[in-house]
Amino acid sequence: MKELRGYIAKGEKISTRAQCELIGINRSTSYYKPVGESSENLELMRLMDEHNLEHPTHGVLQMRDFLFLAGFVANPKRVRRLLRLMGIEAIYPKRNLSKLGHAKYIKPYLLRGLKITRPNHVWGIDITYIPMRSGFMYLVAIIDHYSRYIVGWDVFNSLDAENALSVLKKAIARNRKPEIINSDQGSQFTCAVWTEFVDNEEIKASMDGKGRATDNIFIERFWRTLKQDYVYLNPEDNGTNLFIGLKKFIEYYNTQKPHQGIGSALPVSLYKQAA
Repeated sequence: MKELRGYIAKGEKISTRAQCELIGINRSTSYYKPVGESSENLELMRLMDEHNLEHPTHGVLQMRDFLFLAGFVANPKRVRRLLRLMGIEAIYPKRNLSKLGHAKYIKPYLLRGLKITRPNHVWGIDITYIPMRSGFMYLVAIIDHYSRYIVGWDVFNSLDAENALSVLKKAIARNRKPEIINSDQGSQFTCAVWTEFVDNEEIKASMDGKGRATDNIFIERFWRTLKQDYVYLNPEDNGTNLFIGLKKFIEYYNTQKPHQGIGSALPVSLYKQAA
């Protein structure tokens, strides 16, 4: 599969999207280039990503100390830059966002005390860093809270808001739109392009409270399973192989892996029977 990306020609009459469809690869992977970080920085990022799964409240100084014990010397400035590049923020109470420019796009958390009894009642969306052998990408995924079924996902080179929105649009087209979409307060979701689309579709937007680790718990559990059972064990060399591997694992997660949180049922059995 590695050579397939070499068949994509720029400046041709046929679009990149059409070329990707013809050779059977995802369009976003065609733009993948190894990220220009040193091998040591990539190793630091991989280690911090694993550490963050177990200790999401650890900030820059605790990450620095963790790396030191692992045999790496990295000053706080370097650790902070890499964490920002990964899109990782420690979970702790933060400053009042009412003073910030994107405060008008922040929505209240709607899931507290809500009984979720059917598919497409609530979806949760999030973005996570995916380490690779010689670079990294970002994975956007949407989970149905009732069934734990992954209704949409894709991988990208950046943390742009348009990427998250494209995953939501495709998930709606394949399934049906949710009544509520829950996210964190990241810049991808506290912006006009996201909130205007959600409002126009008459979907209720819900956002996690700042510093709360459990408000979007189902997608966080999915990240843990995905990374521990696939990503860390199988570091891929390129975007095409990463996409193929993620697709295979997510199909397994949806259709073959029983979930204790839903009575050891398969997500597909709960989602498809009533969706």
